[in-house]
Amino acid sequence: MDMESLKQLLDNVARGKLSVENAAQTLKHLPFEDVDYAHIDHHRALRKGFPEVIFGQEKTSGQIIGIMEKMMLQENIVLVTRIDELQADRVVSRFPDAVYHKDAKMVVLKKDEIPIRGKGTIVVISAGTSDIPIAKEASLTAQAMGNHVESVFDVGVAGLHRLFDHKNLIDEASVLVVVAGMEGALPSVIAGMVSRPVIAVPTSVGYGVSFGGLTALFAMLNSCSSNVAVVNIDNGFGAGYMAAMINRV
Repeated sequence: MDMESLKQLLDNVARGKLSVENAAQTLKHLPFEDVDYAHIDHHRALRKGFPEVIFGQEKTSGQIIGIMEKMMLQENIVLVTRIDELQADRVVSRFPDAVYHKDAKMVVLKKDEIPIRGKGTIVVISAGTSDIPIAKEASLTAQAMGNHVESVFDVGVAGLHRLFDHKNLIDEASVLVVVAGMEGALPSVIAGMVSRPVIAVPTSVGYGVSFGGLTALFAMLNSCSSNVAVVNIDNGFGAGYMAAMINRV
């Protein structure tokens, strides 16, 4: 339940459109609900402006569905990240309105369209085609949180001239999310071009001494462009979430 839903509930009680008993029934699971294998945080949207997000990895499809059933009684949108295709098929069978994004390994379930809350455009850029799944995770997260998002793929430093074809879009962005593996150079390049925050996402894409993304992570942490902040390896979700928070300010 978010702040707008709570205000509407209280207004309905004040106007006599909803009984106190029914309102209390709606609120009885705040701040959390214990379903044995999970303590579902129904209070999170009130505290943070967006509901709890379900991390699908290592959960069973039954656990994911059980959490979603409880959340959809309270929330307008539910996200599941890092969910594989077999799990997602079972989730979509239970919730036909849910959409599985195979490349991003995400399920998005909405009751209604999400209003735009961001004040500008978030631009998500991937250095290579192999980085697209993480970039898509960032894009879908930011969109779900009520932002206008544009994406540019495969414009890394091996062919930097490709990037300049999108300079107008980059200049107009309020926040940029830049996703790169290998040597992780692209966020520094883009941050040197703009006066906006750049959220750098290292990916685990690369040959041997990329060390599963550590090389890209260290390069981004050592960026000489001072408007770069870095999230964890392959953490497109975290980057999209942070970009959305910045875009609300």
